[in-house]
Amino acid sequence: MNATRRNILKQLGGGSALAALLVSGLMRPVTAFAAQWNKGSFESKDMAAAMKNIDAAAAVDSKDIVLNAPAIAENGAVVPVSVVSNIPNTTRISILVEQNPFPLAGSFELSEGALADVGVRLKFSKTSNVRAVVTAGGKAYMTQKEVKVTAGGCGG
Repeated sequence: MNATRRNILKQLGGGSALAALLVSGLMRPVTAFAAQWNKGSFESKDMAAAMKNIDAAAAVDSKDIVLNAPAIAENGAVVPVSVVSNIPNTTRISILVEQNPFPLAGSFELSEGALADVGVRLKFSKTSNVRAVVTAGGKAYMTQKEVKVTAGGCGG
């Protein structure tokens, strides 16, 4: 039997079985529910408001957070940033860029027991401090690093 014909028959059979289950009501389509996101945090226009909106206004410095970002970024449009938290029971990692129009660049909710390690590529409008904020055990911890940008990424 021809391989192409065999693949088509398999796909038709699978599609027919799925259609039969949906029609019979044994299988129902469901809506995927994403976690509620904090719209106010991402719309904050200054660092203090963004920190307050992610419940980290009283964040303390911690040596247990590893923030990797280049000291000099030749292109502010694509700056690799990664954060590793060595703080037990980490539940959230947020990354903020101080001089961007909207400082909160990303916030990641972590399940219990998950490896607290995230990496992103961010836009920097100009030379700025990048701040990693970790929430663990109901407390907020942070570290920061300056990234010098030679060509801006947010329209610069």
